[in-house]
Amino acid sequence: MLFNSLPFLLVFLPVTYFIFWLLKNKSHRYIWLSLTGYVFYSFWNYKFCALMAFSTIVAYCAGLGLLRWSDPRRRFLCMVIPVTTDLFLLGFFKYTNFLLDSGRHVGAWLGFDWQLPVLDIVLPVGISFYTFHTISYIIDAYRGVVTPTRNFFEFSCYVSLFAQLVAGPIVRFRQIEADLDNIDHADRSNHLDIGWSFFAIGLAKKVLIADTIAMIIDPALAKYAQLSTLDAWLCMLGYTFQLYFDFSGYSDMAIGLGHLFGLRLPQNFDSPYKAVDISDFWRRWHISLSSCLRDYLYVPLGGNRGSALFVLRNLMITMLLGGLWHGASWTFVVWGGYHGLLLALYRFAKPKWDGLPEIPRRAATFILVVIGWVFFRSNDFTMATQLLAAMFLGRSGTAIVARPMLMAMVCLAMAIAQLAPNTFEMEHRWSPLTTCGFVLLFGLSLFMIYGSKSTPFLYFQF
Repeated sequence: MLFNSLPFLLVFLPVTYFIFWLLKNKSHRYIWLSLTGYVFYSFWNYKFCALMAFSTIVAYCAGLGLLRWSDPRRRFLCMVIPVTTDLFLLGFFKYTNFLLDSGRHVGAWLGFDWQLPVLDIVLPVGISFYTFHTISYIIDAYRGVVTPTRNFFEFSCYVSLFAQLVAGPIVRFRQIEADLDNIDHADRSNHLDIGWSFFAIGLAKKVLIADTIAMIIDPALAKYAQLSTLDAWLCMLGYTFQLYFDFSGYSDMAIGLGHLFGLRLPQNFDSPYKAVDISDFWRRWHISLSSCLRDYLYVPLGGNRGSALFVLRNLMITMLLGGLWHGASWTFVVWGGYHGLLLALYRFAKPKWDGLPEIPRRAATFILVVIGWVFFRSNDFTMATQLLAAMFLGRSGTAIVARPMLMAMVCLAMAIAQLAPNTFEMEHRWSPLTTCGFVLLFGLSLFMIYGSKSTPFLYFQF
């Protein structure tokens, strides 16, 4: 089930919302949100509900163990065993065929004919996100950052909350612990305006901007070898904004849905294309993931401590694994390595770079990010090298369909991304004028949804 689908908007959300507010008991609200989360998830593949339930039970039991035992050895086992279990499940479903395929290619390169099987493994939607939820909970509980909950349905509600279940933001338990504990005292009127405002803006981002751009660039990128230099740049600029408005749109909708149920989810995007350097970009882009990579990987590896070579190692490991987290493909690994290299170069060039005027720094950072998205969007290295060649070596080609419309959409998206405040910078007060604006955006979005097939969010595949 998609947020941008009529069944969700006209049936699932109203039923879930009104029954939630009819329930007054804290445990009843936990149970209801847990149940609706599993119903929501089952629309993709009900069989994988058991996998999510298993991860939830393992993490919950680990929390109880950490509450019970003070012995360091037992506490360490309560952390290591469930985290290893979660990583094994994620690795099996997401990376098994990737490793087997890589093994076949290495064997062929070495002259061996390795008959490695191709397994029929279906990737459970959202597994990367809810695995991060359970792992972060266990590690934070082990570190003493959070006190594990004894209420199973409170924890189940946290893991399976439908608003952020399949594409984030990655919510740490400590970030909504207070709201979960006080869920029976939540005031619907305090969250109503901001909830619907975030949701309407996010829906418009996805349906009116991201999907419109996708309709033009997807057919063009399917024939990437025929793109001229102008069209290659237009397609990659289009994808740059499609990805941003698609994913930030989902995050806004998730945050809005959280508010509708009295839960404040964290900000996930902070105008990333306004970044003035690559480090600034990662403070603004997919904030929930970048902060998790920092706190649970980069800092434990040593962070900024040690020699320059040691810091470079930490950066590259973090970004390479961050790239691999996005997908089982070497193009994602290269994308992560590319950003790791940019971060390392920025560390050495920081004094000179920061001394430049803001506009050139912002423009250069944006162009570097666009180049990186080539690897992120490409199905393989052939596509990536062809696109980069078209962008930088000069090439003629057949004009893409609806080029003027794509130019207009890119200009509109750029103006919004570079000049307009982001959703967290807006005042979400429903005056008569803003009400008319939101009703218009929501109505246009519904019209688009009704007239076409609902398209999944891009980050569902990660």
